[in-house]
Amino acid sequence: MIFTAFEIYKYSIPMHPFTIATGTMNFAQNIFIKAFTNENIVGVGECSAFPMIVGETQETCFVMAKDFAQLWKNKDALDIEARMSELHAFTAYNATIKSAFDMVLYDIAAKQAGKPLYSFLNANTKQKEMITDLTIGIDTPENMAAKAAAFIERGVQIIKIKLGKHPAEDVERVKQIREAVHPSTTLRVDANQGWSYADAEFALNEISRFDVEFCEQPMRRHHDPVLPELTLNSPVKIMADESVFDHHDAKRLIATKACDYVNIKFAKSGGILEAIKINEVCKQGNIPCMMGGMLESRLALTAFAHFAKATDNIRFYDMDTCMLGHKLDPVKGGISFNNFSVTVPEEPGIGADVDAEFLKSLESALI
Repeated sequence: MIFTAFEIYKYSIPMHPFTIATGTMNFAQNIFIKAFTNENIVGVGECSAFPMIVGETQETCFVMAKDFAQLWKNKDALDIEARMSELHAFTAYNATIKSAFDMVLYDIAAKQAGKPLYSFLNANTKQKEMITDLTIGIDTPENMAAKAAAFIERGVQIIKIKLGKHPAEDVERVKQIREAVHPSTTLRVDANQGWSYADAEFALNEISRFDVEFCEQPMRRHHDPVLPELTLNSPVKIMADESVFDHHDAKRLIATKACDYVNIKFAKSGGILEAIKINEVCKQGNIPCMMGGMLESRLALTAFAHFAKATDNIRFYDMDTCMLGHKLDPVKGGISFNNFSVTVPEEPGIGADVDAEFLKSLESALI
């Protein structure tokens, strides 16, 4: 099966401002790709640029995508490893836009096999319930507590709290949210690299009083040498996020006992092919994983859910990206939510696409 053409879209989705420790996003800086083949199988892929974390923007992804499409044109669409090796040889890093092309490959391969993506990834996939959290961006403690209470009214069972500003105020945020929700509500926090070692030590000891499941990425990636000490002494479990882009990072952190869990995101790993390797390293090291994302629409989110369903070592689900303030949903098909329990489609491939009328309004390139 040969690639014949690519459509590349600046897949911008307006959203309410969403704030984390490293900055505020006012729209989802996404790229959507449709890849055509000589066997009339069309593959789709999406990525979401988050420059404060990964270093790519929608513009850099768009430019690089045109180069990638030229590189793959008239090449075998079913040779996943060869195609991804070409991208890695062509340019270092650029994991976010690589992940969209990786998604195209897996969508085409699963469609050609006549299987939903989860079954293509693992023929022995077991049934499991995937309940996603819902995230509260950084705001005043009072406003965050009010949002948490509103989440409970909507049936949310797990709340992820963005922190990483001033540690004393972060503790107050968690305190007020715990007071606003049911005692059985699961709380997890994400500092997005916002604390120093001293900040993290203080905050983690204080928030442990409020029954917090884990803390994601308390410190900057360059503080990884002291992460083992923090993990050893913290009363709250530590999850590595920005410290793990690939399986080499995972090996490094596991070898030094620097984390209890790892958050896998395609925008960091470059897609499914590398995510499989990260998960395998973590599984061998007895480190459970979470499936996370940036600000993707339900299309990429559906691919995340397929991967999570096929992977028994993924035990935590942060698959709320399309609910983080997106003002519209242009996706056809895809995952559905039942009280925040995620159900994947059974059609071959990812099982999702973007509305053609919406695509007409976007800047695009045909390669």
